[in-house]
Amino acid sequence: LPVKKKPRTFYSAEQLEELEKMFEEDHYPDNEKRKAIAAVVGVTPHRILVWFQNRRAKWRKLQKLSIKGNRKYPVSTA
Repeated sequence: LPVKKKPRTFYSAEQLEELEKMFEEDHYPDNEKRKAIAAVVGVTPHRILVWFQNRRAKWRKLQKLSIKGNRKYPVSTA
């Protein structure tokens, strides 16, 4: 049987603002903190878990890009 995907969750600007604020405080919220964030934002704790996973991936990608961009000269392979 095919696995049914959950429908995409769309966040309002206010919800995203709250989530980003929480992300600045803690990149890895524990279960209790996720429940508290879920209550404030109005979605399930599992959706909060997924949002933080995706946000950390985006954060790591931006970190890599900024490190690459800071190099003034290409690395020599000689």
